[in-house]
Amino acid sequence: MSAVVSLELVFDEEAESAIRREWKLLHDAGLPSQAQHTGASNRPHITLLVRTALPEIDAERLDRVLPVAVTLGAPVLFGVSRTRVLARSVVPSGELLALHAAVHGLAGPGDDAPHTMPGEWTPHVTLARRVPVGRIGEAVDALGAGGGEPIRAWALGIRRWDAETRTVSPIAGRGTLESC
Repeated sequence: MSAVVSLELVFDEEAESAIRREWKLLHDAGLPSQAQHTGASNRPHITLLVRTALPEIDAERLDRVLPVAVTLGAPVLFGVSRTRVLARSVVPSGELLALHAAVHGLAGPGDDAPHTMPGEWTPHVTLARRVPVGRIGEAVDALGAGGGEPIRAWALGIRRWDAETRTVSPIAGRGTLESC
């Protein structure tokens, strides 16, 4: 997939601040971090769907199921090369899985990225990309004791990210969505 569109869950201010603190801890330790991505659209989120095209979504149906309580768990690693993605795991509650399935149902069939499809989805919040394998221990240490403590959050809204135009727009929800 080259130019993609994604739908992403965004958080309440307290949870977003907690995640940004972890980005800063990694950055301050001289490690890769999402804090280094200074684009206006960079924001902690959980990706629900990724594909090359997306029809209009019935936001009213999604508005009825938001907000959703979310628990961010222990750090998790993704990747198989010399670097890894360091992320916070997300506990896949029944409510979160139902929202994920509803988003995919409303989007209809498409060329979904496999890691976002129902049954294959691994919900997470990215903390850093391209962390060298030899520095994973440093990265986990940089997160300190808080890196293992759960973060209780509210997913308040869903935004649409368009990689080609590098823009975000609100789809559903309330709260801090205006600052997508």
